[in-house]
Amino acid sequence: MAASTHWLASATAQAVLERGGNAFDAATAAAFVLHVVEPHLNGPGGDLVGIIQRADADEPRVLMGQGPAPAAATIEHYRTEGLDLVPGAGGLAAAVPGAVDAWLLLLRDHGTWELRDVLAYAIGYARDGHPILAGAAATVARVADLFRNHWTTSADLWLPNGVPPRPGEMVFNRAYADVLDSLSTATCTVSDEGPIGRAARIDAARDEWKAGLVAREASTFLATPHRHSAGSHHAGVITPADFAAFDASFEPAITMPFRGYDIAKPGAWSQGPALLQTLAMLDPLNDDSLDPSQERGAHTVLEAQKLALADRDAWFGDAEVPVDALFDADYLDSRRSLINEAASHEFRPGSPSGRAGFAPPLRTSDEFAADVATGEPTVARNGDTRGDTCHLDVIDRWGNIISATPSGGWLQSSPTIPALGFCLGTRLQMTWLTPGYASSLMPGRRPRTTLTPTLVSRNGAPAFAIGTPGGDQQDQWQLLALLRMIVGEYSPQEAIDAPALHTTAMPESFWPRTWTPAGAVVEDRLGDALIAGLERRGHRVTRAGDWSLGRLSAVGRDAASGLLWAAANPRGMQGYATGR
Repeated sequence: MAASTHWLASATAQAVLERGGNAFDAATAAAFVLHVVEPHLNGPGGDLVGIIQRADADEPRVLMGQGPAPAAATIEHYRTEGLDLVPGAGGLAAAVPGAVDAWLLLLRDHGTWELRDVLAYAIGYARDGHPILAGAAATVARVADLFRNHWTTSADLWLPNGVPPRPGEMVFNRAYADVLDSLSTATCTVSDEGPIGRAARIDAARDEWKAGLVAREASTFLATPHRHSAGSHHAGVITPADFAAFDASFEPAITMPFRGYDIAKPGAWSQGPALLQTLAMLDPLNDDSLDPSQERGAHTVLEAQKLALADRDAWFGDAEVPVDALFDADYLDSRRSLINEAASHEFRPGSPSGRAGFAPPLRTSDEFAADVATGEPTVARNGDTRGDTCHLDVIDRWGNIISATPSGGWLQSSPTIPALGFCLGTRLQMTWLTPGYASSLMPGRRPRTTLTPTLVSRNGAPAFAIGTPGGDQQDQWQLLALLRMIVGEYSPQEAIDAPALHTTAMPESFWPRTWTPAGAVVEDRLGDALIAGLERRGHRVTRAGDWSLGRLSAVGRDAASGLLWAAANPRGMQGYATGR
């Protein structure tokens, strides 16, 4: 079974499974296809967080593809450039790309296929073309003036006739196809003793990625000053040495029990533990308080999420994070006690072990507009066009399972590197230019990412993998599905289809990092009575339409029958679940 945010990626994964590949072969092939067919949502210059469990393993593992800040990415340098925030677009926001190396590591250690066979699908769609999504076409249209006036290399790729492509029009990325060909060619290295083994062939491709054309071209191109998100021009600081120094890796997952299940997440360099903390706060409450389709449940979920996300912003990052203290039973009791009948309009991080964490600046969008020049690209502060993310889940006949969230390197992140056909990502915008905290910008440190896939187990065996795009909303939308599946006993597809909501009452992880006190965004299908009840409780409600929030997908195995299942999101009409 496979499910993802694009039908061509799901079809690719299914094709690999039916040709005898395992879940990790299939996920890797699908991920490279996502680079091609969802270029406004992810790219090879971006990052990746996955969580896997082999059929013969007792515990899940995190696939870590989040690159760190370059060696020259110092707070002092950014301040000298006149910045008080890391930009939301442009080369200064680029962390070291981690996604490609992570996928190659997964294929080497847990897959079975040769790299050339895995990459063939993406090479075909890049070289021979694919129909561009309506969302991708709309994104290109919205940044067309930026491309024409400032990022002319992006215009060369995305405005080939001087105008944005129409939805469904065939588009091509032959430069990226050539990059993938170079990785395939690198696997053909022959040693003095004869052909090298499969693992060494994949390592040769990893070396080519980190020390060859990609590292050289990206570093050289971004060294020329170019337009950033606030309208100013800056040169990037990434170098070939930064590419060469990064290695993707596998890490232990953090696990929390909840209602007979074990929920596994990436560490506190992601936002994953915030979901676990939210579940722990909700666990002792009655079932009605956990039902987001009732007013009390929707209110309680929003308030619990606000508390967990405040702790995320105060404490999380690529440093020593007091996770045990944040999960301490007494601390959780104290946090839960803050939830009352009215919506909080405050930002309320806790003080585990009596310590104070980072206090992010709290600016509303109105204050931001008054303080900072508009500049380009405006995609960074428009909910319709802001760079988003992809997701995929795969489970195979043997019981191998993966949930992965690739992101970054959106076509609107920074200028396209002509020789590569893609741009680098902007994950450093999630760091702060205030020294001394886990989320502070620091060379060699990973930015605290929003990427947060989930693996759920029961009685020691994987039950399902789930995840979604959505930035700060990723764990919020997953929480709703988990509560509905585990507590409400919804089917997976029913849980994904059910009306969603989320809070915006925290500093956004993306530039310009504004917040909405007591903000709540809801789908209208929750009903007028529920929405009016939230407003009476003091929530500042924004209606988002009937089918707009969440892009969840999931795969799993039914414990009673042993049958596999998959479910995908209908919103946007592009997610797809497949299997047999």
